[in-house]
Amino acid sequence: MLGKKPTPTVVEKPTDKIDTLIGPNTEIKGDVVFSGGLRVDGKLTGNISAQDTSNKSLLTVSEQGEVSGNVLVPHVVINGLINGNVTSSGKVLLQSKAKIVGDVYYSSIEMELGATVNGSMVCETARESLRKDASIASIAKNDTKNKILDQVTRD
Repeated sequence: MLGKKPTPTVVEKPTDKIDTLIGPNTEIKGDVVFSGGLRVDGKLTGNISAQDTSNKSLLTVSEQGEVSGNVLVPHVVINGLINGNVTSSGKVLLQSKAKIVGDVYYSSIEMELGATVNGSMVCETARESLRKDASIASIAKNDTKNKILDQVTRD
């Protein structure tokens, strides 16, 4: 397949509007499920996830925003603090004041100078590729075992 270019991965563009705002003087305790755009300027103790099946949902955590819980959202812009794991199927943007204490699972990431992650950073597309390679290797290994067993049983 010389000269054939791989098909690029299509990443949905995130929403550009904020549907829900957690203000700077607000503290919420409990899990939040949203669709569209969510901006956190206050404190949220609980997990955040997007129910939007279009993969356009966007979570923005401002410089004064704090989240203590896991985040599972297609697109994330962080300039505040997250104590928990962040999982994104789209793009993660870590601005200069971003601080994550937890692991980050991403497809695409942009990290500005000054942002910190105290945890692992795992590229989901690379991890998926490793899973496929391991699966193929396992199939090949089992196929070789089966051939050897067939040979032994014939002899």
